[in-house]
Amino acid sequence: MDSLNSILILAGVILVSIFIIRIFAKPISLIIKLLLNAASGFIILFIVNFFGESIGFTVGVSFFNAVIAGILGVPGVVLLLILKFLFF
Repeated sequence: MDSLNSILILAGVILVSIFIIRIFAKPISLIIKLLLNAASGFIILFIVNFFGESIGFTVGVSFFNAVIAGILGVPGVVLLLILKFLFF
């Protein structure tokens, strides 16, 4: 009787674990995508500032610029470059 209870408890734990993983799979993938966008945006922003410094064209790193580059990634850095070129 003990082995049957153990098997049922183990099966219940496995089913609940699968259910929880399925619920949180989409938000976790969105978080991973956001982190990858942020990393690529900051790397491109660093590269643009590093090479743009020699020609006098840099994008300052401020809270606003960091948020744009972090959320949008590479397109965000391109947007910042276009805004810098048009307005400053």
